[in-house]
Amino acid sequence: ETSAGAVSQSYSFVQLGSRARMQSRADLARSEVITLVKRLAKQHHSAALAQLASRIAAVARYGAASGEDPFAKVKGLIVDMIAKLEKQAADETTEKAYCDEQMAKTEAKKSELEEDIAKMTSKIDQAAARSAQLKEEIAELQNEFSALAKQQAEMDKIRLETHADYEVAKADLELGLTGVRKALEVLRNYYGGGAAALVQDDQFGAFMQQPAPPVKHSKAAGAGSSIIGILEVVESDFAKNLAKEEAQEADAETEYQKVTQENKITKATKSQDEAYKTQEFKSMDKTVAEYSADREAANSEYSAVMEYYGKIKERCI
Repeated sequence: ETSAGAVSQSYSFVQLGSRARMQSRADLARSEVITLVKRLAKQHHSAALAQLASRIAAVARYGAASGEDPFAKVKGLIVDMIAKLEKQAADETTEKAYCDEQMAKTEAKKSELEEDIAKMTSKIDQAAARSAQLKEEIAELQNEFSALAKQQAEMDKIRLETHADYEVAKADLELGLTGVRKALEVLRNYYGGGAAALVQDDQFGAFMQQPAPPVKHSKAAGAGSSIIGILEVVESDFAKNLAKEEAQEADAETEYQKVTQENKITKATKSQDEAYKTQEFKSMDKTVAEYSADREAANSEYSAVMEYYGKIKERCI
């Protein structure tokens, strides 16, 4: 009995010391856990881990005060946080996969449309340029047609005029030749001994427009020869001029027909060329219209793709 108080004081003191040491170790462990979680939150810039550290600290503080085991609650908090983080990671993985897929598909479609639009634009530009060139060439051909028609009309006019001049000259020369040859025939017959022929040839008297000769006259052989010589020169000149006119007429007609035929061939060739070029430029215009419609549709689709691309980038980047 005398030692009961001392024993009680001694052993209760030991128990208290032991309990204090145990509480100090638990506080140290809790502090280490809280510090570790805070460090992880800071390293990973995680608001969730920072919140977990605060909750662990609160549980540890209030749990120790109430005598409950704080580590059980801390363990629960950590398990819940791990589950939450796993779910978040799974969601992020799913979202990332979705974003990667959508970004890849959208960028591929964007590139495809850009390539298609560029090709269509190139074809439109080429077809439009070819059409414009063909239309210029057709305009030149039409100018050439006009010049050719004008040239042919001038040739026709000149040919008609020269032919009319030829007809007049030919008629005059042929008439002159007929008269001169008739006169030569009469004179040669007369001065050659056929005096009666001169008296009886009324046509010669009318042509020469001379009065009837006297009943009695003598032949003037020298004068007759001179007249015949002059008429022969005239006949020769008339014949030469007629031959010259006929040769010139023949040459003019030949040249006219030659150039006219060449003009016909040229016109036919150019007309065929014009037909081909017209057909081609119409085909080019049709190509421009078709590709323009296709490009307009592609541009509309491209605008929709770019709008979606902007939204998906805003969500995923």
